[in-house]
Amino acid sequence: MGLPLRSRVQVLGKDDRYTRFKVHAPAMSSTSQSDSSAQPEPTPRQVDHALIRKALEGEEDAFGDLVRRYEKRAKHVARKMVPTDEDAQDLTQEAFLRVFKNLERFDFQHDFSTWLFRIVTNLCIDHLRKRRPTQSTSTEDEDGPGQIDLPDPSQALPSDALESRETGDEVRACLEALAPHFQSVLVLRELEGLPCTEIAEIVGATHVTVRWRLHRGRKLFQEEWERRTRLAQARLRPNEGSDWGLLEEGEEA
Repeated sequence: MGLPLRSRVQVLGKDDRYTRFKVHAPAMSSTSQSDSSAQPEPTPRQVDHALIRKALEGEEDAFGDLVRRYEKRAKHVARKMVPTDEDAQDLTQEAFLRVFKNLERFDFQHDFSTWLFRIVTNLCIDHLRKRRPTQSTSTEDEDGPGQIDLPDPSQALPSDALESRETGDEVRACLEALAPHFQSVLVLRELEGLPCTEIAEIVGATHVTVRWRLHRGRKLFQEEWERRTRLAQARLRPNEGSDWGLLEEGEEA
């Protein structure tokens, strides 16, 4: 058993620590693969918890396995909330460093992914708030009005546009126009496909609040989408009118 995690955090440099985890995390051993044939396959939650316990016992390679298992997905979540790949990469690194420094506080009653995505989401929200003045896209309280209008499952979602590559830039611009608390739940639900119960744990809100934010966020997304569409159409109309004017002038000549 090596030094406790808290001691190693103070000894190792920030970048060196992350690089070590990323580069030296080994593949699963042949022994563990052969054992799996004799017993039921462990669930992702069981694998994560086992790796966390090993990391707490001083096995740095175990934390490296956690990084490898979730780094790509964590960066994907971050990239859908922040404007550049560089920002997403930096925030993902910072999230794993925070996980490492606070690993002793992990609650084994929960999934590791929920805890990680909560840290990623909070970092992204803080990053967005620093980039622009605090603003709200609604005059209502962010935790919902007195009478909560829940989503209609039969209603077509404006986020269906996320499936089209041609509209990717426009969708991202619409998302970035939303307040962070609406943006985060839309990303986690519509892009990551997480259930509302897990999103509630990630963002630290009640299940009902998450459902209201989704409903309100979808409406705001739709309004922003339609506003940008009208602007694009308005930019085209003057050109169309000038073309007709030139044509008529040519005919008269």
